[in-house]
Amino acid sequence: MSDFLGPAAILALGIWTYLTLGHGRFWDGARLLDGGDRPPRDWPCVTAVVPARNEALFVGRAVRSLLDQDYPGPLHVVVVDDRSEDGTADAVRAVLDPGEQRRVAIRRGQALPIGWTGKLWAMCQGVVAAERTDPDYYLFTDADVAHHPTALRRLVAKATAHELDLASLMVRLQADGFWGRLLIPAFVFFFQKLYPFPWVNDARRRTAGAAGGCMLVRRSALLRAGGLRVIAGALIDDCALAGLIKRHRGRIWLGLTDETFSLRPYAGLAAVWDMVARTAYTQLRHSPAWLAATLGGMALTYLAAPLALLWGLVTWHAALLMLGGATWLLMALCYAPTLMLYRQSPVRGLLLPLAAVLYAAMTFDSARRHHQGRGGAWKGRTYARPV
Repeated sequence: MSDFLGPAAILALGIWTYLTLGHGRFWDGARLLDGGDRPPRDWPCVTAVVPARNEALFVGRAVRSLLDQDYPGPLHVVVVDDRSEDGTADAVRAVLDPGEQRRVAIRRGQALPIGWTGKLWAMCQGVVAAERTDPDYYLFTDADVAHHPTALRRLVAKATAHELDLASLMVRLQADGFWGRLLIPAFVFFFQKLYPFPWVNDARRRTAGAAGGCMLVRRSALLRAGGLRVIAGALIDDCALAGLIKRHRGRIWLGLTDETFSLRPYAGLAAVWDMVARTAYTQLRHSPAWLAATLGGMALTYLAAPLALLWGLVTWHAALLMLGGATWLLMALCYAPTLMLYRQSPVRGLLLPLAAVLYAAMTFDSARRHHQGRGGAWKGRTYARPV
């Protein structure tokens, strides 16, 4: 066992040394939206597009948060009710004060065409409906996101000051209960590792990513890139849109926020599992080879160090103790800023290997669902890859 764990622990230490020093400082968590950007002389017109399918529980509060923005310029809201069966449209109407109907348009979604995913089709219909307001920017936002009252003003200031074509925020996710505290910060950490924010924000690099809960997109940039039809079938719509904008010489920015947050609870294991399993295999391009490489890589990256440390304790093997301990500590230190963003003790970083094992299982389950014809299942729709 020592002959196997020794080389594995050395490789793991090398991986975490690279991730710490050479992977775009993905871990530092310092890219929070602040109010330090110079505001524009004339505030542009923004139309928020809210795709909503069976979101009666959350959409009212989400829309109310948009209407309560302190944004100095023109702000309109388009809610696309994607054939909901739970009174989503009525939930929106219930939060509107007298006179606000002019600012909010509710559109009943049309039947889903072949080749489109549901959310992107709803977003596309929202863009068409928004034409009456002649917006300079679209704010694509989810129906379960509550925006801080100053969020849009600060996001637009950043976009105009830095000439951004897409400015996106990874909103704060609910992390309640044992499973939420274990898995949600890890989800954010893994996302940052997959799409290092400094690389996303660097126009010289091809890395492109966005967070679908809050995406401010310049209208002219979307038109220049060909519109949402170009990515009509994308399951991971936010990153597909970021890639589209960046491929057409657009400037993008992706950051974090601890003020704008998701209303959707993720307290149980099943809720997080379904969220990840829906698209994890899509991220791997439905490739068995990529799946095997990913699972093997996760085992080496996250399990080799704890196993080496534990085996070193059992056998009192000094080299394994030092390698395993140093790597596990480095892993936890990288994870600490994300945990602190979620107001958790950095000591919980020692549980990252456990979270990684569960995410590996979710990824494997995503592949299993795909091969059973249930890939991309979400809100009553299934988007299996054509064969």
